[in-house]
Amino acid sequence: MNSSGPTRALSTFQSQGPPWMNGVELLDDALRNKRFLPTGCEGLDTLLGGGLRQGHLTELVGPSASGKTQICLYVASYVAVKHFGSIVFFDTSNSFSPNRVASMINQICEPVHKEVFFETFLTVLFIFKIPTHAQRQERWIMKIMNSIHCQSVFDIFSLHDALHELESTLMKKTISEDKKICMLIVDSVSSLITPILGSKDSQGHSLMVSSGYLLKKLAHEWNLAILVINHMVSGERGTTKPAMGESWKCIPHVRLQLSRSPGSRICSISLLRHTSMVSRSEFIPFFDCFITLILGYFRYLIALQNTIQRFLF
Repeated sequence: MNSSGPTRALSTFQSQGPPWMNGVELLDDALRNKRFLPTGCEGLDTLLGGGLRQGHLTELVGPSASGKTQICLYVASYVAVKHFGSIVFFDTSNSFSPNRVASMINQICEPVHKEVFFETFLTVLFIFKIPTHAQRQERWIMKIMNSIHCQSVFDIFSLHDALHELESTLMKKTISEDKKICMLIVDSVSSLITPILGSKDSQGHSLMVSSGYLLKKLAHEWNLAILVINHMVSGERGTTKPAMGESWKCIPHVRLQLSRSPGSRICSISLLRHTSMVSRSEFIPFFDCFITLILGYFRYLIALQNTIQRFLF
């Protein structure tokens, strides 16, 4: 059998996609390079086992006005305040509010007493003018907001251009750890993809799949935690479901669904998919099997003890 055809195809695939890795390499990469970025939302971090995982593409889906953008802004603010790294925010619908981000940062950040004292001391020593608390707070907020970079993206082709530009930036720059890009947020990816899925040809579907591939490739190769927003559409019998169809739902590593009761300020988040977590239905049979083995072992010890006692006495 001639293997040149499959070998050539595999070589072409490897040149365009991420390198092939065996199980040991994948485990080592997951343990050493992929950390969790806490979101600042205790319930969400607990649900995800620590936060948004670097190297993973996480999707947050929910109906209109459920708080999806607010979560994006809060996560970006929290990651910036805690100095995990820089954040890139792709805004597709003019939803990024710098005033709201500044307000969130002001709520999140704790005063750094040593830095404030040292800054005040130098000011007194050389300028003889003590800055007010409001001035120090404003200076601190501006410093944090420098870590959040927002870019407007209004169609799928601009998104691809922006992703390739981001990849080039990551390849060229060697910057300090605290300024290293650690997160990408796309709010929202569905507003760019849904309009091109209506046609009968396959171009829209191909663009959707390639967008997902580019996002996952960036996440894996540069250890980025990527968060994308999706909306809900009408389903069967009056129900709602995530947009972009069946082909998209297998692309994200993690899928979260956000919901909110009408008139309530309390949001609830459910986990629809997580490639790194074992579902309860998969865990219970293994646990039952383990208990059965333990009970069988104890029965064996009891029987052995009874046999020895009968032999001796």
